[in-house]
Amino acid sequence: MRLYDQATGTLRWPAYAALFVVGLVVYGLVAGATRLTHQSEAPHFVYQADAWLHGHADVAPPLPNDDWAIVETVELDDGSQVAGRRMLTQQKFQLLGGGEIDAVHVRRSLAFTAFVSFPALPSVIMLPGALLAGRKANDVIPTLLVAALILPLALLALRRLASAGVSQRSITDDLWLVATLAFGSVLFFSSVQGKVWYTAHVVGVALSLVYLWASIEAKRPVAAGLALGAAALTRTAMAFMFPLFLLELWRVSKHDRKQLVRTLVKFAVPIVGFAILGMIYNELRFHSLTEFGHRYLALGNHQPVRQQQQIETYNLASAHYLGRNLAVAFAQIPEFSPFKINGHGLAMWITTPLLVWVVWPKRRGPTHLALWLTVVFVALPSLLYMNSGWFQFGYRFSLDYLVFLIALIAVGGRSLGWIARGLMLLGIAINLFGAVTFGRPNDFYKYDYDHIKVPFGAVDNNRP
Repeated sequence: MRLYDQATGTLRWPAYAALFVVGLVVYGLVAGATRLTHQSEAPHFVYQADAWLHGHADVAPPLPNDDWAIVETVELDDGSQVAGRRMLTQQKFQLLGGGEIDAVHVRRSLAFTAFVSFPALPSVIMLPGALLAGRKANDVIPTLLVAALILPLALLALRRLASAGVSQRSITDDLWLVATLAFGSVLFFSSVQGKVWYTAHVVGVALSLVYLWASIEAKRPVAAGLALGAAALTRTAMAFMFPLFLLELWRVSKHDRKQLVRTLVKFAVPIVGFAILGMIYNELRFHSLTEFGHRYLALGNHQPVRQQQQIETYNLASAHYLGRNLAVAFAQIPEFSPFKINGHGLAMWITTPLLVWVVWPKRRGPTHLALWLTVVFVALPSLLYMNSGWFQFGYRFSLDYLVFLIALIAVGGRSLGWIARGLMLLGIAINLFGAVTFGRPNDFYKYDYDHIKVPFGAVDNNRP
């Protein structure tokens, strides 16, 4: 069967199916038999899916790994009971839903209740496994299946840019860009892990590709709204992907206000629906519409995470964290004597060298500004966030907006000749190393949270 329809100039479905198979095979081989046949060490989404199937949101112990939202129920000296968490920077007990009381009024601890603090939508893909195997279900295979789906979705989105006339790339060029996203970026190591943090990124990348495909010329507002709403309940920062659709809508409909309003409503309705579901879920768990659990982060043994003092002093997001996060994203390099990669990971330009093409475009088409604003809007929450992405091979938070950086390369028109392809192959080699070594016993990674290369001045990394 032919993969290319010469009459219409489009690829047939077997071409996309072939890309899915390529992704499945490559990711499966790198993940290896051990991961494919065992649950990962951080199966939070499996535990959440199993809890849903049993009719409740909280997760019963024992709790594997860390990063759970732990709510403590205590008895006060007047005999009443309240729930919340103990503060480290003050002698206070912070109450669910807001407010504080003096810790001296706490007579004794009664219970600890655990929730998955990460946005819950990826738990949906774990429901079939949880239905069959309960909390023992494998989380690696569902993650890998979604990761393999990213390849055909990426080509579909890139060909949509071409069909809209905003990209002049050939199919060959687009296939190189698909390979760069799938195997020449930190998506590679994230796709073969399982584990709650990386699964969320993989699902987020897939949804961002659907959003990109649907947003070009604002052609599919309902699909764009569904993708954005789902992505926001996967990775919170991805709620800020909205500039692309809104600017594309303005570009194509600014002279037809009725059409503009109708399309905007179609886009907004599914987003509002997802937002309402998310807020109801937050209210049920934490008595707050906007609290999804990260203020209650704790280790599996109920001890606070290392960032708890920072959270209490500077909040979850603050300019205080900006210097550190910029250093992790752009300045982190490995040590060479001996070779070690710090747990904060490698800078983006190391893991994906082709990204230099983003800042060196040959042309700026009609979507150039929209894509850049989308990158900035999505990147900023992570750059202001209290965590750098630790522990990682490369700056994994870049996956929240990497699709739009790849799109910028596509529309930028800079040649993907032998220099660019050399950079792509280098990125694939680097990320193959990361995918093979990360999370496995070896001596290539250094557990040193406080060590960050910051060439532009010292930053307090870990203390308020």
